[in-house]
Amino acid sequence: MVKGLSVRPADIAQRVTQAKRRVVLIAEGHVYLRRISEGGPSMLYANSGTSPRETLQDSPHVASDAVWLDLVSPTESERGVAERITGLRIPSREDLTEIESSSRIYTEEGVIYLSMPYSYWGADERSHITPVGFVLAEKHLLTVRYEELPAFDTFTEKFSHSGLHGSAEIFVGLLEGIVDRVADVLERVAAELDTLSKSTFKSEDLTTKRSLRRADRELRNTLTQVGKCGDTLGNLRDTVLAIGRIATFAQQACAEWAKPNLRDRLTTLRQDVASLNDYDQQLNGKVSFLLDAVLGFINIEQNNGVKVLTVVSVVGIPPTFVVGLYGMNFKDMPELGWEHGYMFGWAMILVSVVIPLVWFRVKGWI
Repeated sequence: MVKGLSVRPADIAQRVTQAKRRVVLIAEGHVYLRRISEGGPSMLYANSGTSPRETLQDSPHVASDAVWLDLVSPTESERGVAERITGLRIPSREDLTEIESSSRIYTEEGVIYLSMPYSYWGADERSHITPVGFVLAEKHLLTVRYEELPAFDTFTEKFSHSGLHGSAEIFVGLLEGIVDRVADVLERVAAELDTLSKSTFKSEDLTTKRSLRRADRELRNTLTQVGKCGDTLGNLRDTVLAIGRIATFAQQACAEWAKPNLRDRLTTLRQDVASLNDYDQQLNGKVSFLLDAVLGFINIEQNNGVKVLTVVSVVGIPPTFVVGLYGMNFKDMPELGWEHGYMFGWAMILVSVVIPLVWFRVKGWI
């Protein structure tokens, strides 16, 4: 026994040499973080929230009374540890990526199994989707994920100060943290769309002549950024809808053993999800508008290019006709004997060029 903690050290697995894998165990208001480093021994950190984090150097530990186990890219040995601690079946990654509603939300022997596509911001500054699973029982909450997600890390740090003890409380708090994170990303996308909208409809761009190359580069960049925002919103929408289904199902499935205030929090959570869904739809409408606007500007720039070619071809036809006419070299061509025939030919060429240019100018083409 470790003094002050309900943890019994025991050897239950060999060293794991894969990096970036960890199991977070939460028991009786404490956070136990087992982190496995490359080629190094397992580490178990304990944080009571009132004292500095305590490092236990013993190899793997068992926390039979753990409330929350958070598995990140778990190995088979880690899955076995979690299953022995909780007595719960841990779904595989293939199970978590199922798209049928019946495979994402169901109960099995009184245990609630939930999964969802989680939208997160990758290192490449793009939105990605990763599966996240929840296994909720009366005494235990088990989460399975395959990426480092800020919402989970933030809640883990916050947990030791929150006074939460039950699995349902942790589950609801975690969902609230995920919703807060989704709201932050939606706000970020909204700000980016606002910036793109202002840059697209800048008044000086409507009056300043820009080179075709510069205009093409700017419009292509704007189109790429708008598409990126649309992709992010699509991923966020999948996450928001999944959270809404999970909250609705959990509110009914754990009604018997969840505290009344948790049902109220789940109701509030569903309302927040509905508002986020509406906001997501609003932003999707703005994305569609910007896409149409940018494509319209691209068409205008292309039409301007075609217009230039049209003007050049029309202006070049009359002088070509004059040059071709007097270049036939027939014997009976009176203009060849004129004293000022050469100047007359040039005058006809210049006039045939100027008249179309004046006409295009009057029409506003140039």
